[in-house]
Amino acid sequence: MNSLVQRSVQIILSNQAESGAYIASPNFPTYHYCWLRDGSFIAYSMDLVGEHQSALAFFHWIDRAIQKYAWKVDRLLEKQNKKEQLLESDFLHTRYTLSGDEAEGEWLNFQLDGYGTWLWALSEHVQRTNEISLLEDFASSIKKTVQYLLAFWDYPNYDCWEENPYHLHPYTLAAIYSGLASAQKIANISDKINFVGPSSDVLLRIRQFTIDHGVKNGHLVKSFLPLGKETQKEIPVASDGVDSSLLGVALPYRMFKPSDPLMRDTVARVESDLHRSHGGVYRYLADTYYGGGEWLLLAAWLGWFYAETGDMQRAVGLQQWIEAQADQPGHLPEQVSNHLLSPSYYEMWEKRWGPVANPLLWSHAMYLILHDVIRQNSQTNKISVSWSGR
Repeated sequence: MNSLVQRSVQIILSNQAESGAYIASPNFPTYHYCWLRDGSFIAYSMDLVGEHQSALAFFHWIDRAIQKYAWKVDRLLEKQNKKEQLLESDFLHTRYTLSGDEAEGEWLNFQLDGYGTWLWALSEHVQRTNEISLLEDFASSIKKTVQYLLAFWDYPNYDCWEENPYHLHPYTLAAIYSGLASAQKIANISDKINFVGPSSDVLLRIRQFTIDHGVKNGHLVKSFLPLGKETQKEIPVASDGVDSSLLGVALPYRMFKPSDPLMRDTVARVESDLHRSHGGVYRYLADTYYGGGEWLLLAAWLGWFYAETGDMQRAVGLQQWIEAQADQPGHLPEQVSNHLLSPSYYEMWEKRWGPVANPLLWSHAMYLILHDVIRQNSQTNKISVSWSGR
């Protein structure tokens, strides 16, 4: 185990609260919360390195949070049935305090990807550890999450960057797809939870909806704008640009296989627009957050795709680039700012919230995921790899 792998594990474990929540970044006050999305990827990385109790503690934290606010889902479904107006405050939050309470103050709430992602991560945990009894323990939260996703999967909501609330996002749709597919697996694994999983028809509908409205010029797009339920067949694509989060549509959500031509063309566009040669990966071309730097977790995500598709040279190249960004204590930041897309915005964000988040636990988690997939694929293929460049 190399030193940064060990350090990443230490940083994640030392920043897991007694409640089981993972703080997003301990040195960045704005991120002193736990997001379901970040936390689920972190829990998955802990399972990969054998820290199963850490992942389990996180799932118990989610279970308690969802149980605490299950009444909101019941009220939402009632309002939906009565065709009453749904307010953003009605929906489940996307982030919680470390104790599992809804965070106070202004923040963006209605965001669905984390609820699909926790079901995926739980399913992966159960398959890896064979702790099938967990499904009975968490049955109520699983059912409530599935109800929530089935009812609102095609509603516009914030993307994974907490932006674009009036749009739909292929990344989010894929997270929902994966969560519901995972719930289907869960229903088949245990006959003790009295739970009928979502039908395959729903999964096909979500997938086809994404193809029909989230594709332009042969690739997935960052987001698309609905005109309303009554004109869904006329939904136009809001932009033909890509977002690096689209990597998640294949890995880990597998709404499309990495080898699918649609994913290949999407990743090719991510490479051409957002991967800086011999460097990191940007979120999207119009990014202004902290000037729009290169995100370490996205570099790991692209490396994950390369490793899964057999391009080990480029996977290792991105791993090495990430390792070069670690500071002396072994912290990996959210992004690096040497080659900004929008440099005039950096000072504004630094004055507002301080320096870039460092460490970011999600960065460490994605590094661990990339390291693991490279290790596994290298062992399977019995090859040694070195970087020859992009």
